[in-house]
This record gives sequence, structure tokens and C-alpha cells, in this order.
Amino acid sequence: METAITSRTADEFAELIGRVKTEIHKAIVGQDELIDLTLQCIFSHNHALLMGVPGLAKTLLVTTIGQVIGITSRRVQFTPDLMPSDITGTEVIQEDPATGRKEFVFVPGPIFANLLLADEINRTPPKTQAALLEAMQERQVSVGNKKYPLPAPFFVLATQNPIEQEGTYNLPEAQLDRFMYLITVDYPESADEIEVLRRTTTNYRGQPAPVMDGAAILRYQAVIREVLVRDDLYEYALRLVQATRVTTAQALPFAQEWVAWGAGPRACQNLLLGAKARAFFQGRPHITTADIQAVAKPVLRHRIIVNHAAISEGVTADAVVEKILEAISVPREVVAK
Repeated sequence: METAITSRTADEFAELIGRVKTEIHKAIVGQDELIDLTLQCIFSHNHALLMGVPGLAKTLLVTTIGQVIGITSRRVQFTPDLMPSDITGTEVIQEDPATGRKEFVFVPGPIFANLLLADEINRTPPKTQAALLEAMQERQVSVGNKKYPLPAPFFVLATQNPIEQEGTYNLPEAQLDRFMYLITVDYPESADEIEVLRRTTTNYRGQPAPVMDGAAILRYQAVIREVLVRDDLYEYALRLVQATRVTTAQALPFAQEWVAWGAGPRACQNLLLGAKARAFFQGRPHITTADIQAVAKPVLRHRIIVNHAAISEGVTADAVVEKILEAISVPREVVAK
């Protein structure tokens, strides 16, 4: 049962997010959509995968966000020889000085932080990916016969280079599905790149200040889930996702032609959570079709697997999503704030 959120609460949060962005921009120039989408994942209690060529400030963005929202962050550079224990931690033998008794003591790894930056996540083998997958889904790690809960809040913000494929491993579909958004990071606008040059070739040092803390994030994560959704918007989100499922009668003809496998239920959930976060960021206690449409690509692009016919024609998952948005009828909007 959803609880109504007051416009005042939404306005206060929009003002707070504005301050967060202002601090982030002390270190990051432009990239407004990238910042918005990444923050939406965090306040939806979810993970994000950032895809882009090197040098686009993906790592800097993640570390800056951790600093501004007042949480602990750790960075792990993923490599082919990275072992699960390098991330989760391991048990070591220690001797009690008083009794001389030896026992296993767990030494936590870098994953025991609020925010884990998984740099070049596709460079590590499946065994290590499996350990990370448990942490992403269960918010815990298993070492030996014991399970250790991760601190709350907990997020994985991962980066991936789409060009360099030598020595990489494709992420399993199950793990991709745990990322709320796949965010494509593009080159900056010309004016923004000029500002980057001004800052990075001088003694400029942006010093972002903390704006909130982990307790505030947890509180607003709960509030965002109370953002109102009309019944017809639940149906709209479902129809968008069903249109990709080529094994069902709801699949659209062009999807059957280009898609090998469509999106699952987690796509519906993330469409609505992303729409709720976007609406709340803008000071609205309810979502609209525009909110769902705005998050459709980052939610669906990594959950739609295009087939060989689509690849041969140069059709991408983004192009499929665009056609779905054009084809699915939009619910009639209700006049609101």
C-alpha cells in the first residue's frame, strides 16, 4: 500500500539533490545526465554499470559521489588474476597471546564499504564475478561456512571499457540484470571540454564538501519507494517490457525480428523505481509517462539481447527500445503539478 508523499517533502529533497550536484560539479564538468542516472541508482538502493572509453572521468565521478554523500568508498581495480578473497576478505590464523590458542579470524576485504568502485569489472574471471554477484544481490559475502552482512547502504558502481576486449570476460546475464542501469558515458560537449582543460592544466583543485550521510540516504531510499504510481502506469511499464519478450504473444514484430532474448521482471521493477527517483529528484511526489520513458534505455539496453540479424543490420538495443517507445500507446496524462 503506497503512502502519499507531500509536495513539501519532494521539494526539500529536490533542493538537497541540487546541493549534491553543485558539490559534484566542483570536480566533474558537465555530464548532467550521467550524474542524475548514477544518483538515481543510489537512492533506489541499486547498482550502476558505467560504460565508456577511458578518460571520461568515470572513476572520478564515483569517488566524488562517495565524498559528497558522506559514505565510505573503496576502489578495486579488476584484473585477470583477482581472486574472490581479494574483494571479500579472508580468514587468517591468529594466536591468542593470553592462552596461546590459535583460531581463524576474518579480515574484511575492500567490499566492506558503502560504495564499491569496481573498475573495469569485465577484466576479472567468473569465479570472482560470482562472489561479487552474491554481494550485489544478497548484500552479504560468504567466506568458509560463515556469512557476513555488508554495511548499509551498499552500492556497486562498476566501470567497463567497450573498446578494449583483449583479456576480458563477458559479464553473465544474471549479473548484468543486477545492475539497475547501464549508463553509456559519452564525450563531453565542446564548452565542457574547454572547462576540463582549464581545470586540469592549471593548479585548480575542486574540493567537494559532504552534503549528507548514510543515514539520510537510507531514509530517502524508503521515501522514494512511496512516490505515487497510477495503475495505468504500472500497466504501461509492463507493456514496454513485454514487448521485448520474443517468446510471448505480447512481443512486437520488430522485436521478434531483432531480439534473441527479452527483459525479465526486474526490468519492470527498475523502470518504476527509476521513474520514482527521477520524479522525486524534480520535486514531484508522483511519476508520469515521461519519467518511465526517460529511464527506459538505461534500464533495458543491457537486458535486451539482439540477435545476429540485428547485428548485421547495425540495430542496437537502444534502437529497439526507441521503436518500442514509439509503438506502445501512452496512457492519458492527468493534469497535476
